Amino acid sequence: MTGAFWLPLAFEGEAHLKFVSVNYEQVEGAVVARVTIDRRHKLNAMNSEMVTQLIETFDSLNGEPDLRAVVLDAAGEKAWIGGADVREMGAFVSSAAAAAFIGRLHAAMLSVRNLPVPVVAKIDGFCLGGGMELAAACDLRIASTAARFGMPEVRVGLPSVIEASLLPGLMGRGRAARLIYTGEVIDAAQAEAWGFVEEVVSRPDLDTAVERLIGSICKAGPRAIRAQKKLMRHWETVDPDTAAEDSIEVFGAAYESDEPAKLLGQVFSGHRED
Repeated sequence: MTGAFWLPLAFEGEAHLKFVSVNYEQVEGAVVARVTIDRRHKLNAMNSEMVTQLIETFDSLNGEPDLRAVVLDAAGEKAWIGGADVREMGAFVSSAAAAAFIGRLHAAMLSVRNLPVPVVAKIDGFCLGGGMELAAACDLRIASTAARFGMPEVRVGLPSVIEASLLPGLMGRGRAARLIYTGEVIDAAQAEAWGFVEEVVSRPDLDTAVERLIGSICKAGPRAIRAQKKLMRHWETVDPDTAAEDSIEVFGAAYESDEPAKLLGQVFSGHRED
């Protein structure tokens, strides 16, 4: 029964269209993937087909051993992600269909969170509802001054769920509660002040700011970055004391490769570039 309502795409005329693409770049001699979402005619709203493509894309990237980082980008200037597709959600005729949709959306977010390398969200325009949750699923967020953030689900009779659970940890419980209880939209400066985004720059400077951050990541030890990402995910699930104890073994395991000796040697010899 659920499957009958999972892909109601015929009315959109968008079945089998490509909404997610991947391009590879070299940054500091390292492989970086740029994942671009393009459904700009619908403000990049996430429908079932896009969600499936996101899962497939990040699952594929998960298997690339030389990958060092990912930039999650979106086409157009009006919206990074305008949320989940309200037209598709409005066509659900059962709670099972609604749960199936949001479950798959959560799977897409997990594919981003579980990627073994950092994912940087490059945010321009509206970042609303599921879009803000997708941004929260990324490791780091850089926004243009034109970005706008909000969780408007309650205004259409729905609770904010899945990766909205990450918002209290990113911006504090009270600020997260304000967004999800009121549905109000905040600008990029407020999102930065509240701790949701790490940096805000002018729209013309957005590419440069993202490239600078990605370059810093790529200068770090690749094994160390993957170990750190794995630890960051683990720390989300345990208390601080357990997190500290569990980190000790990972630190020791870092010395099973020559990466620490090589990079520490560069520091001591004065040849390391910051």
